[in-house]
Amino acid sequence: MLDWKNRAGSAQERPADTATVKRRGYLGSIFFSRALGLLVLVYLLITLLIGWYWSKEPALFPVQQNAQAAAEREGKQMVIGYTTVETLKSVTATLLDKPGGYLSNDRMPPGVWLDNMPSWEYGVLVQVRDLSRALRKDFARSQSQSAEDGDLARAEPLFNFDSRSWLMPSSESQYREGINALSRYQARLSDPNQKTAYFYARADNLNNWLGDVGTRLGSLSQRLSASVGRVKLNANLKTESLALKPGEVPQVDEEIVETPWMQIDNVFYEARGQAWALSHLLRAIEVDFADVLAKKNATVSVRQIIRELEASQEAVWSPMILNGSGFGVLANHSLVMANYISRANAAVIDLRQLLSQG
Repeated sequence: MLDWKNRAGSAQERPADTATVKRRGYLGSIFFSRALGLLVLVYLLITLLIGWYWSKEPALFPVQQNAQAAAEREGKQMVIGYTTVETLKSVTATLLDKPGGYLSNDRMPPGVWLDNMPSWEYGVLVQVRDLSRALRKDFARSQSQSAEDGDLARAEPLFNFDSRSWLMPSSESQYREGINALSRYQARLSDPNQKTAYFYARADNLNNWLGDVGTRLGSLSQRLSASVGRVKLNANLKTESLALKPGEVPQVDEEIVETPWMQIDNVFYEARGQAWALSHLLRAIEVDFADVLAKKNATVSVRQIIRELEASQEAVWSPMILNGSGFGVLANHSLVMANYISRANAAVIDLRQLLSQG
C-alpha cells in the first residue's frame, strides 16, 4: 500500500519536473541570446571606433626636413633629385603604414565597410603613378633617344598594379617593391662614384609633368562640380562634320551631368587624396627645380599652387559630406573643394606658360 502511494506521488511530481526543465531551458536560451546580442553590440562598437580611427587622414609632413633626415640616416649625399624621390617614397609609404594600413583591398571589417579612406588612397595613388611615369620617361633621361633607368622602369608598373588585389600578389607587396626600386635608383643617384643614375631638372621635363597635373585637376574640378546636377553643353559634338548653310548656327545638344548620390563623398575624398599628395610633390619639385623656377620667375606660382592645395586639407567638421545647393541653406563641401582645385589648376596653367617662355 505504501509503495503504491509512493508511485502515485512520484507520478504527480513528473509534470512539475518537466515544466521546471522547460522553464530552465527557456531562461537559458534567453540568457544565451542576450549574451550573444551583447557580444555583437560590443563587437560593432569596437569596430566602429577602429573604423573612425582608421578613417583619419594623415597630416602634412615637412618635405625638405624629411629628405634631409633620410639622407643623414642613410649616409647619403643630398643631390638634385634626391628630395623628389624621397618625397615620392614617403607619400607611397604613408598609404601602407598609416593607421589601419592600406584599406582599399580589405576583405574583413571594419576595413571592408569603409569607403572614404579607400577613395583618399586612390587619389594619392593617382599622383604617385603620374610622378613615377614622369621620372621614368622625362626626369631621368637626357633626351628622347636616351635609355631609361632600369629601376624606374621596374617601379612604374609596380605602382600601376591593381589597387584592390588582396592575395597572390597583394597590392601592398607590389607597392613596397616599387619603393625598393626607387630606393635603388636614389642610392645610385646620390653616390658620386656611380654614373648610372641621372636626374635632369629642366623646364621642359617639369612642363610635361605639369601637363598631367593640370589634366588631373581639371577632371577633378568637373567631377566635384557635378555634385549638384547641372545642364552642360555636349563638348564632344563634332561641328566640322555638319553641313551648315551660310549664317546657320549649329545645334548643340545639352546633357545633364550629376554625380550619383552614393558617389559624392567618394569623389570628395579622392580629390582630398590627390591634393594631399600633390602638395608634397610640388614642395619637393620646388627644391630640386629651384634654379629653373628662379630663372623663369615661377617660384611664386609654385607656392601659390601649394597654398591652394594645402587650404583644401582643412579639417571637415561635419560628420558627413553635405551636398546642399550652390546658394542654399546647407553647405556643399564638393563645391568648396572644387573652388580650391580650380584655382590650383589655373595657377598650373600660368606656371606652364612661364616655363614654356624663353
